[in-house]
Amino acid sequence: MKADIEIAREAKMKHINEIAGMLGISEDDLVHYGKYKAKLPLHLIDKERGKNSRLILVSAISPTPAGEGKTTVSIGLAQGLNRLGKKATVVLREPSLGPVFGVKGGAAGGGHSQVLPMEDINLHFTGDFSAIEKAHNLLAALIDNNVQNKNGNLGIDARTVSWKRVMDMNDRSLRKIIVGLGGTMSGVPRETGVDITAASEVMAILCLAESITHLKEKLGNIFIGYTYDHTPVFARDLKAHGAMAALLKDAIMPNLVQTIEGTPAIIHGGPFANIAQGTNSVLATRMGLTFSDYVVTEAGFGFDLGAEKFLDIKCKYAGLNPDAAVLVATVRALKYHGGADPKMLKEPNPDALRKGLANLEKHIENMMKFNVCPVVAINSFATDTDEEIGIIAARCKELGVAVAVADVWAKGGEGALQLAETVIKVAENCQCSFTPMYDWNWTVEAKIERVAKQIYGAEYVDYTARAKKDLEKIQKLGFDKLPVCIAKTQKSLSDNPELLGRPKDFVVTVREIEIASGAGFVIPITGEIMRMPGLPVHPSAENIDIDENGVISGLS
Repeated sequence: MKADIEIAREAKMKHINEIAGMLGISEDDLVHYGKYKAKLPLHLIDKERGKNSRLILVSAISPTPAGEGKTTVSIGLAQGLNRLGKKATVVLREPSLGPVFGVKGGAAGGGHSQVLPMEDINLHFTGDFSAIEKAHNLLAALIDNNVQNKNGNLGIDARTVSWKRVMDMNDRSLRKIIVGLGGTMSGVPRETGVDITAASEVMAILCLAESITHLKEKLGNIFIGYTYDHTPVFARDLKAHGAMAALLKDAIMPNLVQTIEGTPAIIHGGPFANIAQGTNSVLATRMGLTFSDYVVTEAGFGFDLGAEKFLDIKCKYAGLNPDAAVLVATVRALKYHGGADPKMLKEPNPDALRKGLANLEKHIENMMKFNVCPVVAINSFATDTDEEIGIIAARCKELGVAVAVADVWAKGGEGALQLAETVIKVAENCQCSFTPMYDWNWTVEAKIERVAKQIYGAEYVDYTARAKKDLEKIQKLGFDKLPVCIAKTQKSLSDNPELLGRPKDFVVTVREIEIASGAGFVIPITGEIMRMPGLPVHPSAENIDIDENGVISGLS
């Protein structure tokens, strides 16, 4: 069996001008990054034209550590829709180097459902993450410089500064650090830390901004901390937002590439769903809707994470309404949630599969609560048996939910034809208009409780002493009307990664609540979730290499 990178390398890519031409975009409007990548200027977006397009959200059940192929299915589905004569574009997030060198080894799809050039996309791509990192760390430097210097000092109390630094790499040793050591000329010592770039508020802002002007405004609204007289300080008080936006002038433009079958792909932004909002940019989605009949987009991890935030945050801010939601399920994941040994997931086990269906059922239930039209996509693997696939399909039919098998890794768009036909039928007949899970005017506690009880299935929400103080601070600052972007493990519906399947009678513990006033939400942090991941015992970086001719190996 060929590796993903081998399949990608054998594909004959089209010039990016040809891909743009498929969308009706002139090559003169492209900002070229070589032959196969280009930036799309924001003036191309037409909101009114986009209202005639159909938006398809792809999410998943609670995943196994290896993931369930949500991106692969999204790409395969877009290819399948094009094969059926629909003008379709897939709109995705950019991969983070953390997972690429950590667990995944790559995040550009797989097999015959990949986005190309996969090596570039998985590594530095067009430099968006680097620009976000630089803009974020510029603000960090300006904060410490203001604390250090008496002239022009705002009187910032360094003990209240909540702004950390970021880098696009998994490194647990940087979670908690002390800066400013080395004497009076090296800054003021204080405790801080480093988050991964995908968790940066600047990333979240970029993905929710509607224009350069809007981006600058949101950057200026970033909350930093307090002065010694308890006056709140924002990035605009440091006059940081203009320079930060200048660093993002190219990064704000969505990136155009292609799938392995030549389907247009727009890739932009990359917030994780377990520690951020988990969806690509509003601008990328709008760009796709402007030039396509169908836009297929994904939201990170399970429906309880990325999809909930896609609907409650992104759709509410941007006024988007998905025409259908695809829930990706795999036989192996359902066996995993049914108690099967993780080392034996390739072996037939109908009993474990039946037990694991409870996880699928909960996610379908959640889709119904949002009033979105559901489709279940069974992402098939060679080790799946007809009996196991039949068990999933039969249960979906019992629940009255459309279901289709997708063999997109092996067959690309051809393997997604059944799924594409099902999605078209559901989307074109859907009379639903999604209903948010909560009203933003509710209290922060009420919004957290609503998601925890209705979506996760929690019995109760508990708050640490620190979280209670954070709630008071949010109330005093007037940020209590913002939506909640809950940071939670992706491994379970609960905040405990060990509770698989459909856990019940559990308590969600909110440890602290961070303020992302620039992005426009607050971040309740639950369980042991960290905003700076660590590397596994044997990271994927050990398998990635490059030869003297510049040929990269080990990406998948």
